[in-house]
Amino acid sequence: MQINNGYGWTFDGVAEDYNKFRPGYPEELYDAVFEYAGKDRFGNALEIGIGAGQATLPVLKRAERFVAVEPGVSFCDMCRDKFRDFSGFSVINSSFEESEMCENSFDLALSATAFHWVAEEAGYTKLFSALKAGGVFARFANRPYRDKGNLRLADEIDELYDRYYNRFYGYKKKVLREFDEDQAKSIADIAGKYGFADIEYRLFKRERVFSADEYVSLIGTYSDHIALREDVRKEFFAGIHDAIERHGGKITIYDMIDLELARKPK
Repeated sequence: MQINNGYGWTFDGVAEDYNKFRPGYPEELYDAVFEYAGKDRFGNALEIGIGAGQATLPVLKRAERFVAVEPGVSFCDMCRDKFRDFSGFSVINSSFEESEMCENSFDLALSATAFHWVAEEAGYTKLFSALKAGGVFARFANRPYRDKGNLRLADEIDELYDRYYNRFYGYKKKVLREFDEDQAKSIADIAGKYGFADIEYRLFKRERVFSADEYVSLIGTYSDHIALREDVRKEFFAGIHDAIERHGGKITIYDMIDLELARKPK
């Protein structure tokens, strides 16, 4: 399940909102990564698509050297400032495919809600080469789902998506599906095609509650929403804001966070 819709360029223009409204990841996820790796200290760590650094700190604190690769200039500047107190931290302003990676260099690589932007064959092949024997790849992502506790609001927002989003992109209305184990397994299995072993996946759940203003700011950091024509986006977001206000002023998002783990054989 490799998805690259071509809108990766959009994020860098909303870096501040991305930093403010995009979530981090649960402590239990990092515990699972360190347990799988068999250690919680690393000589060299790599992050692919650091963004605003929401996933970075728990690994950065445990790495002697931490290299991030990020195509967005604003994100690179933000992370250099955010992690300036870590002498071992550096960030390369490049796509992962075009970056220069030394072979057999990293003990751990992570990519958080970012590896779907990387071309599959090029990405996994380069990553396999960059990891040391026994090195670990932790791929994870946040999968938000509609408000299951307020179905009238959820249905109204679905209709707004059909009226604005689907019409703009020429999509047909579809039944939304909450992310599940089958999808996580499908993603995890990709690594096996490129020589990785000991493949595992795990799922974590959480809920987040937003005001109308906060939720509109959040979806304003989604690449395909940013790419909507401005007049369409304005009406679409206003409709969502109004719907939330009319249905209690809050919206709950049900997140599923999937973690896929794989190891380069020794």
